[in-house]
Amino acid sequence: MGVTKQYLRYIPGPSFGVIGSPKANILFLDVRGVRGKYCAVGACEDVIVWDLRTGEKFNTLKGDKHEVTALAKSPDKKHIAVGYNDGMVKVFDVASGDLVVNFSGHKSTVTTLSYDHQGMRLVSGGKDTDVIVWDIVNEAGLFRLKGHKGQITQLSFLKQKDVLITSSKDTFVKFWDLETQHCFKTLVGHRSEVYDFVVIRNGQRLITGSADSELRVWDIDYLDTEQDEEPEAKRPKVETMSDEEGEEEEMNILKCKKIGSVMRKGRHRVVSMATDETGSVLACHGTDHILEVFSLPSTEELRKHLAKRQKRLNKKLKDDDAEVKADLKLDDEISHANNIKLSAKISSFDIILEGPAQTKVLALLNNNTIESCCVNQRDKNGEITNSQKLMMAGHRTDVRTICTSSDNTAILSGSGETVKIWNRSTLQCIRTMECDYALCSLFAPGDRIVIVGTKGGKLQLFDVASGVLLETIESHTSAVWGICMAPDKRGVVSGSADKTVKFWNFEMVSDEKYSDSSKRLSLEHVKTLQMDEDVLGVKYSPDQRYIAVALLDNTVKVFFTDTLKFFLSMYGHKLPVLCLDISSDSSLLITGSADRNVKIWGMDFGDCHKSIFAHDDSIMCLQFVAKTHLFFSGGKDGKIKQWDADNFEHITTLTAHHAEVWSLTVSSAGHFMVSGSHDKSLRLWERSKEPLVLEEEREMEREAEYEDSVAQSGEPVVAGETNIEVGLAGKKSIETVKGAEKIMEALELYKEETLKLEQHEEECKQKGKELPPPTPHPMLLAHNVSSPARFMLVMLKKVRSSELEESLLVLPFSYVIDMLKVLEVFIDSGWEIELACRCLFFLLRVHHGQITSNQVLLPVIDRLRTKTVDQVNKLRDQIGFNIAGLQFMKGHIEESQEVQFFMDASGQYNKKKKKEKKKAILSIKT
Repeated sequence: MGVTKQYLRYIPGPSFGVIGSPKANILFLDVRGVRGKYCAVGACEDVIVWDLRTGEKFNTLKGDKHEVTALAKSPDKKHIAVGYNDGMVKVFDVASGDLVVNFSGHKSTVTTLSYDHQGMRLVSGGKDTDVIVWDIVNEAGLFRLKGHKGQITQLSFLKQKDVLITSSKDTFVKFWDLETQHCFKTLVGHRSEVYDFVVIRNGQRLITGSADSELRVWDIDYLDTEQDEEPEAKRPKVETMSDEEGEEEEMNILKCKKIGSVMRKGRHRVVSMATDETGSVLACHGTDHILEVFSLPSTEELRKHLAKRQKRLNKKLKDDDAEVKADLKLDDEISHANNIKLSAKISSFDIILEGPAQTKVLALLNNNTIESCCVNQRDKNGEITNSQKLMMAGHRTDVRTICTSSDNTAILSGSGETVKIWNRSTLQCIRTMECDYALCSLFAPGDRIVIVGTKGGKLQLFDVASGVLLETIESHTSAVWGICMAPDKRGVVSGSADKTVKFWNFEMVSDEKYSDSSKRLSLEHVKTLQMDEDVLGVKYSPDQRYIAVALLDNTVKVFFTDTLKFFLSMYGHKLPVLCLDISSDSSLLITGSADRNVKIWGMDFGDCHKSIFAHDDSIMCLQFVAKTHLFFSGGKDGKIKQWDADNFEHITTLTAHHAEVWSLTVSSAGHFMVSGSHDKSLRLWERSKEPLVLEEEREMEREAEYEDSVAQSGEPVVAGETNIEVGLAGKKSIETVKGAEKIMEALELYKEETLKLEQHEEECKQKGKELPPPTPHPMLLAHNVSSPARFMLVMLKKVRSSELEESLLVLPFSYVIDMLKVLEVFIDSGWEIELACRCLFFLLRVHHGQITSNQVLLPVIDRLRTKTVDQVNKLRDQIGFNIAGLQFMKGHIEESQEVQFFMDASGQYNKKKKKEKKKAILSIKT
């Protein structure tokens, strides 16, 4: 067998340049009791917690390769739920960043998440039109709600009832009874998609936002609950309206009726709506820069307003005998406060109340910026105070060019508005320089000056140390698509869409603005090569004999560098060549085109060695690894691929970007590679010492393709889905396999140790005396347990609650028999009754046929039947006793507080009476 060529794997390093991805929402976080200082936002596959005061990262919640699409914070402020575009939902601890639990049930993107008011349940909605309710404590799914025909846009639990409200792009708002798990009310009064809604007034009002300028307001009336009726001052006058939703059978739970509309100033559709925690401010925005703020007066304020209106009305009608009662209108309850104009289009926002009329707004903008400001609700002009922007850590637009310094310590990235210099070791932005739309760039010799080619046809020179624009050269009349330094480092060449290739030499010039004593680097135009078509790329051969030019007519032409005479013409691409590179030994030329092919050419005769269908979309960038014939290519399909130009083999695919890859650069030694994408992220890929075997790589790719085809073909297989209608993960995850292995190893050890103890007891009986006990297994000593049953309980508790059912499902039936016997010991001893019953009932549901037909297990099941009922009754009685005791203590505390309140009130009354007596005495004396 021949020796297989080894390649070294490039592993994904840290990503940087992303402040916030627009696909996920932004949230205020309370960390360590500090309010309004921290925020959480999705950044590609991670969630970044930013410190708004310092502009630095406080924490990063690491995800998998899938993009974050939804966020929700728990009522206790300690956890945050994250939804991904593959349907996964993960719950993280905010302070530590640890993953708490995984939920898998959606077949496509999770679009919205919401906690209930106690934080015990989480509900998720997705593009698959399903709504899933999750049990946070038990770490398992409760049920799936199906009824919507479009993407779920918003979810909310009602505090007064066990009711869930959902909205969807199918134009419907549905009310679900979570006890019976079905929809009992549908609002059909919307003529277009419902994008968001909020519940205000302690669950008495519902406000929905659609594709028009109208915010529809609905009144929620609870039918079967004895609660204090709201005063008339709190409810606006309900106008008689046509019943758009038609007659529908009510469940004696609630009624929902439209009472009016509030008109927004914006003409675009509603993107999102939100209220603060106290429910005194409502804000919404469309697809523009404007955030509209509405004031929601409290009950007391409405009562005062109604009294003033009644007083004015009585003055007008003082001559009339008839009494007219004043009513509140909807505009009084939801009044437009002001508009906040931000610097760019709003993607999502969050608000908190910092004072009686001071609102703090946090907005994630579409241009990779986080903006926060404060606004006074009573200020109709909407003047913004304490405005802050978090924008230095990323570009506003796509990164179109990347290059590295000669010593590989600095990385340059250029976009439509700025050029940034990054420290490679810390990945911190050390310089930001405003420029025109950058298309290509390079470091000049010495790494003190960078040269940028722009879309306007200019060459801009920047000083790295001071971050100042030194010079702007009007080099071309159209976009500069390519720039390359000469191998002798004496000049550069630039290619433009004005059909010219220009050669420039470095020169030192005096510049008073730069320095009085020293000179700075500049460019001197030497010669011009006129072409017949637009130039899309230009490249020197490393031996400086040739220069290759990519043209709009799908060809690549090679010229001699010294005489500029034509040498070769390489044709074969069906669409324009967008990128090219030449190997370090000047023997191979590679070209990437919009026809999705990479062609490998020989520089000696210009023959095409190989044409490879490389990407699923246009190839935007490619580059050789120095001193090798390995090269990387990046395309609009979001993938980066590594190739061997000698064997024409695909080595590996690097998948981390979530959008088009615009540019990449490989370090001079090939130790790392940096790529930039339309998702605003810059990613560092580092070469490891891990060998890469092509056969294993192809096998992994085939497995990934098969899994994707299974996922797209239909609903995945659901494990143990009997009474609950929620999908556990169809595939065996790593955690599931590990959990099953833990249980099986613990069962084996339990049987060994139990057998040793039984043999020891028999020996004691035979000899008629107590013998020294056998040496316990080291695992029992490591876990500090005294018996095999205790060890088995510890190992069972170590399995994640969310993975428990799947781990039990994986167990072979021989282990299930042993597991039932162990559960009998747990229940008989009264250890962890809830956990033991959960495992027992799941195993009985899954293996019902085999267990009932097994004669050995019949006595075990019969004993479990009686013991389980007894232990559960004991547990229920204990919980009932504890609840009764807590209620008694609560009543006792309330009574003592009332007594204390009356004591304080009487004391204040006595003090007031004494003051009045003193005043009376003084007045008599005077």
